[in-house]
Amino acid sequence: MLTVNLTKPELTFDAVRKAYKDLKPTDAALVATALIEAGKFAKASHDGMDYEWTSDDYSGLTKSLFVEVAQVQEGAPEKPKKAAAPEAEEIVTLQVHLKPSQMAADKVLGDREDLKTFVSDVLGEGVEYLFSPTDIGWQWTLERVNWATLSGGELRRRVKFKPVFDEGAVAVELGPGGKRKAPKK
Repeated sequence: MLTVNLTKPELTFDAVRKAYKDLKPTDAALVATALIEAGKFAKASHDGMDYEWTSDDYSGLTKSLFVEVAQVQEGAPEKPKKAAAPEAEEIVTLQVHLKPSQMAADKVLGDREDLKTFVSDVLGEGVEYLFSPTDIGWQWTLERVNWATLSGGELRRRVKFKPVFDEGAVAVELGPGGKRKAPKK
């Protein structure tokens, strides 16, 4: 499984060079960039629908996920109007299922059909994406949705979104200082 670091592209280039020694340096750079773009622009899957990050699917995915956000809010206790001491805000984590975007990878590779096939094979074998919270487009976007405005009221629980890759890809979030957070099983 190839490790693709979305935060530090040069590490991805080094991993591609080590794993595929036959590739020319320029081809290795193109492959590394394509794999990074496939992760950053990953497609979100929810309720049987796929949503491209850079398209107009933003409202479709937020409407689809709003059902889950509303369910989380229904089970939350009412916030007191004035609290003696501020309590730690309860955070609920919802998963967003992602698939690496072959379309984003193909844009990087242009008319290089040989490399498009190569990248498709690498993605099929499986990749491990190392990321920080601002690296993946959908995670960044969903964290910035004003769910309180969409719900027409105040949120009683804070909602965070955790990216989970499907189709042979794995996501590992990098912590502060580059240390990995162990994935929960």
